[in-house]
Parts: sequence; C-alpha cells; structure tokens
Amino acid sequence: MRGRRRAPRPPIPWRSPWTPVVCLAAAVAAGVLVAVSSMAKDVTVIVDGRAMAIRSFAGSVRDVLGDAGVSLSFGDVVHPPAQEDVSDGTTIEVRRARPITLTLDGRTSKHLVTSTRVGDALAELEISPAAGRVSAPRDGTVPLSGMALTVYTKRKVYVVTGATRLTSRTTARTVREVLRQKRIDLHRGYQVTPPLGSFPKDGTVIMVTAPRTVQVQPDVAVLNWQALAECESDGNPQAYNPDGPYYGMYQFSLPMWKAVGGMDLPTAWPAEEQTYRAQLLYQHVGGRWQGQWPHCGAHLF
Repeated sequence: MRGRRRAPRPPIPWRSPWTPVVCLAAAVAAGVLVAVSSMAKDVTVIVDGRAMAIRSFAGSVRDVLGDAGVSLSFGDVVHPPAQEDVSDGTTIEVRRARPITLTLDGRTSKHLVTSTRVGDALAELEISPAAGRVSAPRDGTVPLSGMALTVYTKRKVYVVTGATRLTSRTTARTVREVLRQKRIDLHRGYQVTPPLGSFPKDGTVIMVTAPRTVQVQPDVAVLNWQALAECESDGNPQAYNPDGPYYGMYQFSLPMWKAVGGMDLPTAWPAEEQTYRAQLLYQHVGGRWQGQWPHCGAHLF
C-alpha cells in the first residue's frame, strides 16, 4: 500500500541562490558607511568669540565655513588660512572686519579692525590705553556695521601771558578750552595766537597779548618813566609790596591795573607792558599823579 505524498518542504532562505549576493551587498554597504563615516570631520568654528561644532566632509577651511554658513568679507581674519586643509579636531577662528571712522586729535581717517570692544580696537589702531578722551566707553561694543570714534590724546601745551609761562597737560579740543582750564579770563581786545577755535596740538605755544587800543599821548610818552620806576621799585618788574598790595615797577594796585586794561598781575608782564599801562594810568587820571605816586611822581618831570 502506497503511502501519502509528503508536502513539499518550505525553501530555506540561506539556501537561496540570491543569499550570497544580498550578503555581499550588505557587507559592501556597511563598509561604505564605515568609510564615509571615517571621512567626516568634527570641526570647531569660532566666529567673533562664539563657538559652534560642525561635522563636515569638506576638505578645506573655506569649504567648512561654507557648510557652517559663514561667509568671508574683505578684511576678515581667518586662522588657519582659508585655503588650508582641515582634519578631524581642527579649530577655525574667524574675526570679522569692522569699519572705524577715527578722528584723532582733529584728523579723520578710516580703518578696519577685527576687535569687538572699543578698548581693543584702540589697541589695534596703536592708540595708547592712556589716551585722554574717547567718544565711546572703552568696554563698549564695536558693531559689525562699524562706528565713528573721536579721540583726544593728552598733549603738552604752553600758555604765555606776559612774563608768565604756564604748562598744561590737556585733552582740550580748542585753544579756548585750554585757557578756560587754566582760568585765564580774556577781556575785550586781547589778542590770542593761535586762534581761539584752533586745535592745540602737542607743543603748541599759546600767546595772550593785552590790547593796546589806546594811544599814549606824545607829551606823556616823553616823561621820565625810568626815574619813576627806579624810585618806586628800583626798576624791578617783579617788585611786590604787601602793604597795598602793590605790584611791579610802578607799584600798581590791582584795581588801577585792571582799570587800564591790565590782565592777571602786573608782575606777570614784562617791563614794556607795565610802562605802557602806567602811561595809560597817567592819562586816565588826567595827569593828577599825586594820587597814584605821591612819593615818587615828581621824578616824572
């Protein structure tokens, strides 16, 4: 008696003729993935102090920056250089250029800096940290769009008023500002060189000259002013008498000195200026010298 036929066995997958092909393809794909994965590089990109991690297949610094969305402009600083190759673990630093319009001691120029702080930008421009006056806080930010900076450095200038010579370390913008700092009051007619509105650069000598708008009459000019000075002060322009007080060759009181246009103290001016003011005083009192020089006035004649 014949038995029943057995049901056909299900096909065994690994005995399929395609099995070796599939396995080979899987192995190749895995190998490719491993190879490709080994080609990717972990790179750190720092832009103006801010860091970002980038995984890139790019071969150069420029291409990595492109993958990171960082574009380069004129004046930007990149380290390593943009054309260099990158490897895994490379750090790329980008400092972007910022335009600065600099007015230094009255002179304006244009520059590019990569610093993000005002103080660092000044150092980059080789301006001393001790520079006197800056138009922006030193810890302020320099925007990417740029900014204008005005700097007045400390300068040594000299002020000459008569026989007095003053030295000033100043950041003043004008001659007028220097005179205000030295508390020198200007009266009508006084001459100042250089002009009040000019910039006092280092080494400037500012001359303040009292006006001589009043003419000395000929009959006054021929009087013996030297004899009067010898009697009053031994002819000493620096003479001082605390009793008055009285000052200079002709022993001016301060009210009389200022009444004839004198500035500061009489002793701050040379002999010629003191004589001119004494002659004006004689004219101012109408020749009544007795009230001004009661003991020595007779020497004028």
